[in-house]
Amino acid sequence: MKRILCFGDSNTWGYDSRSFFGEQYPSDIRWTGLLRQSGYEAVNYGQNGMCVPEGAALGWVLNLAKNNRPADAVTVMLGSNDLLRMDRAEEIGARMENLIKGLKKYISSETILLIAPPVLKPGIWVSDEKAIVESQRLAEVYRGIADKEQTAFADVSKWGIEVLSDGVHFSPSGHAVFAETLAGKLDAITGEGE
Repeated sequence: MKRILCFGDSNTWGYDSRSFFGEQYPSDIRWTGLLRQSGYEAVNYGQNGMCVPEGAALGWVLNLAKNNRPADAVTVMLGSNDLLRMDRAEEIGARMENLIKGLKKYISSETILLIAPPVLKPGIWVSDEKAIVESQRLAEVYRGIADKEQTAFADVSKWGIEVLSDGVHFSPSGHAVFAETLAGKLDAITGEGE
């Protein structure tokens, strides 16, 4: 089974925003657990509320990457919380570029998958149009970083992921679609099925 390090926010952790106490979806519903069906062991480093790290948080992520070698691939899907705090796409991108450069010290660039999160939708957590507009711009910023740093790239807004009424978090069916589509991307990165 191939080992994948997964860095992300609550959509990686598996947050179920319908739950009373902010519970985590069971392993057989969240995408990191579903990847096992495709032959991937996901090491889940998702953190609720996580932004693209800088400072001490960046050091923490890079230390995890360093201490969890070898890994067959690394996924990075962050930026939604940065958007919710009204950061601009370019500001988020600058932090993401630093993160990717740091990861490349420990992980081969061709095994890093930079994932642009889904575009925010109007909902309980998303009421500002500016955040939605910036979320629409983020994928192109990330695509530029992936091209520059020679990493793989995926734009989740093209995957048809269903989100809950908060406008941010994946529904159970969203997790299933995400896992299935991501597995195909990982197959291409890791050479699975060749």
